[in-house]
Parts: sequence; structure tokens; C-alpha cells
Amino acid sequence: MSSIVTREAPDFAAQAVMPDNSITELRLSSHRGKYVILFFYPLDFTFVCPSEIIAFDKAIQRFKEKNAVVIGVSVDSVHSHYAWRQLPRNKGGIGEIGFPLVADLNKKIARDYGVLLNEEVALRGLFLIDTHGIVRHALVNDLPLGRSVDEALRVLEALQFTEEHGEVCPANWQKGQEGMKPTAEGVAAYLGKHG
Repeated sequence: MSSIVTREAPDFAAQAVMPDNSITELRLSSHRGKYVILFFYPLDFTFVCPSEIIAFDKAIQRFKEKNAVVIGVSVDSVHSHYAWRQLPRNKGGIGEIGFPLVADLNKKIARDYGVLLNEEVALRGLFLIDTHGIVRHALVNDLPLGRSVDEALRVLEALQFTEEHGEVCPANWQKGQEGMKPTAEGVAAYLGKHG
């Protein structure tokens, strides 16, 4: 699988269940000017998936404060997404969530992002797309391994830091920490303090 990091994000237009429960076409490129956290999950009404979706929902305001939108995608239909949203969380549903769920019934979106497994379901792919539509970060987990929403936020903050300051973010960088000048002298200075 070749990486799509540094390339333009494959655009798509597909039916989605929106936060207000409406069903409408969502076009990825309509979000230019914002950062996009695009994540794939295998199927509705499963086990790890609702934990991730609910975790993203609990953090949705933090993403919005960073000029980012969150979009979930699976190979289910919009009707399945809608039904899953209607079920309360204590009954196996996800309840009302604050971001769209896209239907990828023909599996083209998952295929275009390189996360389609055995032509059946999507692996747990997560893609950070910048304000110009370029993929800047990609993470793909196998089906039983849930993702960290805090890590998705950290990488978004790191990207925004590098864009604002022109510095790079060293290992384990957290918001509020210093970056590193992308020069030999900058690395030496950073490692002299932190190495």
C-alpha cells in the first residue's frame, strides 16, 4: 500500500447522515479552508466502532475550536447509520452525534484511501487533511485496535504549530512545548536541552 500522505486527498461526494439527522450529499472538497479528520470504521452495530465514534463525539468541540471538522465513513448505508443514531447508547446505539457519517456502499472511498480490507470492510483508517486538501497524516489500525482521539488532536495541534511557527515537532511533542528549528543547529540546540 503506497501512502497518500503529502498528496491531495481523494475527493468524494456521498450520502451522509448529518448531525441534525438529515440525509444529504456530503462532498469532501466543500470543507476546504478547514482541517478535516476523516476516519473509517468497519461497520455499524459492532463493538469497537461505537467506542471510537462516541469518543470523537465527546471531543467534537475541541476539534471545532481548532477549525477542524470530523467525518466518519463506513461501508454501511445511510439507513443503517440513521438507525444506529436513533438507538440510545445504553441499547447498543450511538445516539445523537455531532458529526456526519458517510455511506460508502460501493466501497470506492475506502478503496481510494487504501483501507479496504478483502473488498469487504474498511480498516480503522484516520487521515488528517489540511486546509488546502492535502493529506498530512495517516494512521491505519487493524480491526480490533481502537484509535486514540487524544492522539488525533495532538497531531492536529502539531500540524498547526508547524504551519504557524515554521518549526518542526519532535517526538512526543505536546501543545505548549517548544518546537525545533529544521536545521542541524536547531536539532543540536534542542537535543542539548532535551536529549
